[in-house]
Amino acid sequence: MGSCFSKNKDEDSDDEKAEFVGGNVHIITRKEQWDQKIAEATKSGKIVVANFSAVWCGPCKMIAPMYVEYSEKYPLLMFLTVDVDELVDLSAEWDVRATPTFYFLKEGKQLDKLVGANRPELEKKIVALSDTCQVKEE
Repeated sequence: MGSCFSKNKDEDSDDEKAEFVGGNVHIITRKEQWDQKIAEATKSGKIVVANFSAVWCGPCKMIAPMYVEYSEKYPLLMFLTVDVDELVDLSAEWDVRATPTFYFLKEGKQLDKLVGANRPELEKKIVALSDTCQVKEE
């Protein structure tokens, strides 16, 4: 299981960020977006899978394509990605100490957490949570 603990000071490029985009993954770049997506998920009864990662993190890059794949395979869940360097305060609020860190949230409250790019464990948690989802009709 890999996780990153320190940052290289290389400049971020759009190519690096592209690895984290796709499927049904919502990239969160502002605290207001986070609050909006959490409220949206709460209203619809969705569980949120929040990936706190960084473009410079090797394990984050390794797990990103699988995360995108899961977002397409499990549409009853809401998948968010937060760059820990862009949203330092939010990352601190959630006590993110390593990347990637995945939080599983319902109504804005933590159900579970996974630290590191452990694909089998991430998939196991996502499958278990998707089995409990009951999305509300609007």
